[in-house]
Amino acid sequence: MSEAPLLQIENLHVSVGRAKSAGDGKSVGDGKSLDDIRILKGVDLTVDRGEIHALMGPNGSGKSTLASVLMGHPFYRVTEGRILYRGEDIAGMSPDKRGSAGMFLAFQHPEEIPGVSVIQFLRQALSNRTGADLTVLELRLKVMDVMKELGMESSFADRYLNEGFSGGERKRNEVLQMAVLEPELAIMDETDSGLDIDALRIVADGINKLTGPERGFLIITHYQRLLDYVTPDVVHIFMDGRIVESGGSDLAARLEEEGYDSFRSVLT
Repeated sequence: MSEAPLLQIENLHVSVGRAKSAGDGKSVGDGKSLDDIRILKGVDLTVDRGEIHALMGPNGSGKSTLASVLMGHPFYRVTEGRILYRGEDIAGMSPDKRGSAGMFLAFQHPEEIPGVSVIQFLRQALSNRTGADLTVLELRLKVMDVMKELGMESSFADRYLNEGFSGGERKRNEVLQMAVLEPELAIMDETDSGLDIDALRIVADGINKLTGPERGFLIITHYQRLLDYVTPDVVHIFMDGRIVESGGSDLAARLEEEGYDSFRSVLT
């Protein structure tokens, strides 16, 4: 029997908000309930082990919503379809359980946590992910090795998580977390957004060093520039809540040349 795909999304439909309760009264300007606003409209996507998939789309197309839904964000409601991770339907799985199972989300806008150092955060996250209870020294040695590989200053580990970090430092910290936690499925939500060329290369180097036969990547981005350093196996064009075209890495180059307007005819 063949092994199930790492991630399989089948006909996924998602609306904003939870199921309505009596007298809820939440609505938008046109009078529709929040639960009536469909964001994802039939997404089909399979990411296998060893593959890098790039999901490219304009602002407001639903890309970040898909990332949040995959990690179990309670604000979004799956109304139809399934998300299978390693062959298991994860509809009832909480975000922390998804993380422990090997799913990882690199945030577009990472939050800061004053009073909690990077290394303290990593120790707790690694314990939740693997069950390993490393000593402070053991973890520090592991983190220092990873930081050296990523070209990061060792003092970074003792700073409070994202407090006072530049945009590039926040994104590099996401890559550090990914390298230490070694997830099976890494979802990167516009990690390249706002990065200068040096930070972009560090993020790309981190992705390339973590690729392997047991790990899959879903990289969500607006632009091709990250893909100049990371070569995807499959590129998907995402518009109006669904994938309108998929192809090889040359599809990203075509998008860069023609823009998203050339794909809008598929929506009509």
